[in-house]
Amino acid sequence: MARKQFDLIVFDWDGTLMDSTSTIVKCIQAAARDLSLPIPREELAAHVIGLGLHEAMQAVLPEIDPSYYPRMVERYRYHFLSRDHELTLFPGVHDMLTELSQNGYFLAVATGKSRVGLNRAMNDVKLLSMFDATRCADETFSKPHPAMLQELTRELGQDMRRTVMIGDTSHDLLMANNAGASAIAVQYGAHPADQLAACNPLYSAATVAELHQWLSEHA
Repeated sequence: MARKQFDLIVFDWDGTLMDSTSTIVKCIQAAARDLSLPIPREELAAHVIGLGLHEAMQAVLPEIDPSYYPRMVERYRYHFLSRDHELTLFPGVHDMLTELSQNGYFLAVATGKSRVGLNRAMNDVKLLSMFDATRCADETFSKPHPAMLQELTRELGQDMRRTVMIGDTSHDLLMANNAGASAIAVQYGAHPADQLAACNPLYSAATVAELHQWLSEHA
């Protein structure tokens, strides 16, 4: 199949490929509870998903003593590690990625997860060999800085104008805008549809099936 617009398709991980939004929210709230800090509302905890862990904790509780942030990260990791083996890919993700790979697209991941966390998650769902390159928040700048996409295109020898970033948060879409890549939103993750629409994505998918169909017909 001839590729129409894109050669490189970059996916966010949590909330885009993996059904992990509610677990991440609960773990952020549990970390705050452990330290007797104000417990962030669900919407606020969901909003910081996609950022690097330190940036996320600063954004979710901006008023606290900064000395708490490393402890928040440590408690978050404790809670998430106890549950991440329960997490699964959204239905249809594996088939979509397999088809894209077979059709010759370069596939990559740009995520707010740590390298250790992403490798463990990819291994758990047997996707380690599916992607041509990956970038994590502990290796470069956190979203929405364009560095992840700049580094991925450079590593794979790809043109940013033929690259698309797919994600469930405004952080993902703004990173694409900042890098000069195209952006596609998915509405089944952390950020509400109107917030995603404000970033002017090329397309906004309500389900994995919709995303798969759009990529098959237009990418």
